[in-house]
Amino acid sequence: MSEDTMVHSVEAALHSLGVQEQVTAAGQFQPRGHTGSMFAGGMIGDSLAGALGSPADSVATVGGALAGARMHDAASGLPTSMLVAVTATHVYGFAAAHRSSPVGALVFGMPRDRIEVKVHQRVNVRVLELVDGSTGSAIQLEGNRIPLTHSKDVIDALRE
Repeated sequence: MSEDTMVHSVEAALHSLGVQEQVTAAGQFQPRGHTGSMFAGGMIGDSLAGALGSPADSVATVGGALAGARMHDAASGLPTSMLVAVTATHVYGFAAAHRSSPVGALVFGMPRDRIEVKVHQRVNVRVLELVDGSTGSAIQLEGNRIPLTHSKDVIDALRE
């Protein structure tokens, strides 16, 4: 899905909630640690089935990766996949199965004037922290470096 399509999808969801702001950027994110948990789960699955042979080993690796990510995401309290949108005044997160799926429930909305944005570069993801300056609470997300997710566009818009 193009960024324009994600922007329009999130804008429509915001309008249905009575928010009439223009979305300047939108991208796909997962809870922080999603990718690392997939890696660890895959290694565990591979180790458990290593002696069973190639087909079982492959199935166990994939199964372990999926289980690792799902367990981590469930513990985070956030949906497995979200579309994060930036407006002039707020940052919004919506549940979304994929970047091309319809936008689901509103997960969070934070005023931009109260948040500190921190970005940490990792090998295959960018970690985005949205820290509420008044409470110190933070939402920690990771965006894939693959350009199709447009996570970099969201980060760039938040840095402006």
